[in-house]
Amino acid sequence: MKKLMMFKIAIVCFLFFGVGTIDLNAQINKGYLKIGTKLTAEISANEKHHYKIKLEKNEFAVFRIMQQGVDVVITTYDYNGKKIEDFDSPNGAYGTEIVTLTSTQKGEHLLEIQALGENTNVGKYELFVQRIKPKAVTPTEKVDELLLKYDSADAPGVALSVVKDGSVVYKKGVGIANLEYNIPITPSSIFHVASVSKQFTVFSILLLEKEGKLSLDDDIRKYLPELPDYGYKITLRNLANHTSGLREIFDLMGIIGIREDDLITNEQAFKIIKSQKELNFIPGSEYEYCNSGYILLAKIVEKVSGQKFAEFTFKRIFNPLKMTNTAFLDNSEKIFKNKAYSYSPDGDYYKKKLLNFSFVGSTGLNTTIEDLSLWAMNFEKVVIGDTDIFNKMKEQSTLNNGEKISYALGQEIKEYKGLSVIFHGGGDAGYRSYLLRIPAQNFSVVIMSNSEAFNPLDVAYKIVDYYLENKEISTDKSKNEKPINYQLLQTFTGDYEVLPGLIIMITKDENKLFLQAKGENQKTQLQPISENEFLVSGVNNRISFHKTNGQEIDLLKWHLFDFVYKGKRIFLKPFDENKVNLAEFTGKFDSQELGTEYNFIIRDNKLIATHNKNEEITLSSLQSDIFISNVGYFRKVEYLRNQNSQIIGCKISGSRTKDIKFEKVQ
Repeated sequence: MKKLMMFKIAIVCFLFFGVGTIDLNAQINKGYLKIGTKLTAEISANEKHHYKIKLEKNEFAVFRIMQQGVDVVITTYDYNGKKIEDFDSPNGAYGTEIVTLTSTQKGEHLLEIQALGENTNVGKYELFVQRIKPKAVTPTEKVDELLLKYDSADAPGVALSVVKDGSVVYKKGVGIANLEYNIPITPSSIFHVASVSKQFTVFSILLLEKEGKLSLDDDIRKYLPELPDYGYKITLRNLANHTSGLREIFDLMGIIGIREDDLITNEQAFKIIKSQKELNFIPGSEYEYCNSGYILLAKIVEKVSGQKFAEFTFKRIFNPLKMTNTAFLDNSEKIFKNKAYSYSPDGDYYKKKLLNFSFVGSTGLNTTIEDLSLWAMNFEKVVIGDTDIFNKMKEQSTLNNGEKISYALGQEIKEYKGLSVIFHGGGDAGYRSYLLRIPAQNFSVVIMSNSEAFNPLDVAYKIVDYYLENKEISTDKSKNEKPINYQLLQTFTGDYEVLPGLIIMITKDENKLFLQAKGENQKTQLQPISENEFLVSGVNNRISFHKTNGQEIDLLKWHLFDFVYKGKRIFLKPFDENKVNLAEFTGKFDSQELGTEYNFIIRDNKLIATHNKNEEITLSSLQSDIFISNVGYFRKVEYLRNQNSQIIGCKISGSRTKDIKFEKVQ
């Protein structure tokens, strides 16, 4: 899974609605809503439309807002005027927003509709009260309610199953698997599950280790001697826990100009990986999510077993578990019956999000919620594997300095309300997937979607709450929070490089901290929740500040959903970018490692990187010889000079590739 996708959305959008009560400024009261009500209204950026609806105690209401040329956010409030929830899917100025509201007391509740953006032109929306009914009581009813917003006859959707005590207690599909032929999603629909694949790759390696055919601590060059000698031992374990230091294959493909809809195999990806002459870091010294490592693991399985990876996993995993609708797709032309197509919202319609590469190991698994439930149950009622293998898969990894990371082997570990959760998500093209297990409760949730706009975390842990609400699990986090010390705020201010070229600026105004990405105009206020921790937007998006070397704050951790991104504090030298001579940086630059070339030109007083396949990339000055962009695989360009101060080359870094050398050739 390209884990940075949600992070990129957060950087660009900076969701800005916080917890609070109704702001009555610029509001327009639009009256009362009733079941079956349908109305159309115009709205501009400086307006908030308020609709009241009378609900009895414990009622559940569903609203559909059809955006017609304006991107709106909808906020619900309870009978006391207290904010409940924001609703805003990433579908832009067209498309449907589904809003739900559950009453806890009888009274007038409120919907607030506001246009996003400061300069939004007048647009229209249509509001429809679709349903009002008694709120759900049983876990099954609650999940049904949760899925209502995805149950559409003209949009992609979701398949979901719940496993408890060795049995599937819930399974359902909603939405459309194929929009061209109006084929609905069912529990038997097949989805590409992206990085959920990784646990099967690790399981394959551990099966071979159990047979004495390899060891996690072997040097990878023992099996793949054609890889370069980087001067450090890289082990199979380094590949499996993302501490190898290898450059990320998707960044490398991006620089070359290879897209998700291009035909590319594991062999082609392997050629790209083995052409790299340097690492991002010393193996074991850092954690950095890397799909390249899992492509190599799949190749090692093939070398050791003498079988194709897809064949090995079928014989050793899927067939014994009776996962009859599951396979690794190592040929993009292969046909899977009942396959859900991949889609992305585009204005008021959906477009195909094509996925033609045939990687296996890092991704490539095609399966159903029914089959993946069988895999989840195998950890409780063992058919293949054993306790030793399962324990290795869930043991959190340790860096060279002794620091423990959340990633284990093909799975991640976290705590949710006092329970240990083993999980992994996935996302390629328009496919989204998530598998979580809570072994102490013999409980699992399996989620798959064919919509790029879907976020599995919007539903995954709500389902955990529904089924485990009567268990003795902790919901009080206050004991872990320290009192807020406003005198410390100034020590947090500064610039932090979260990814190469992605600079987060933290500033202070009175007793408030603000976050801003360098190059972006929008600031976001940080809401303090403890001495060193702040909410950016909601409980799944927070930032914390830390000391790692001495008494000064030098590290920012961005906790975004299941991921943590570290930003080291940097000190940029003052310089006047208007005095930069852009002509110095123009010319053609070639990379022997990647076999690709970029031409840097000037247009409209901006430095532009051009390529024979990629779209043009606009660069902005960060320092005297350093430029940055907002393109993930091309975030930072650092120019190299000779002893005569002439530019002879540059180093290009992406989100997870560092310092790829390009030589100036013209």
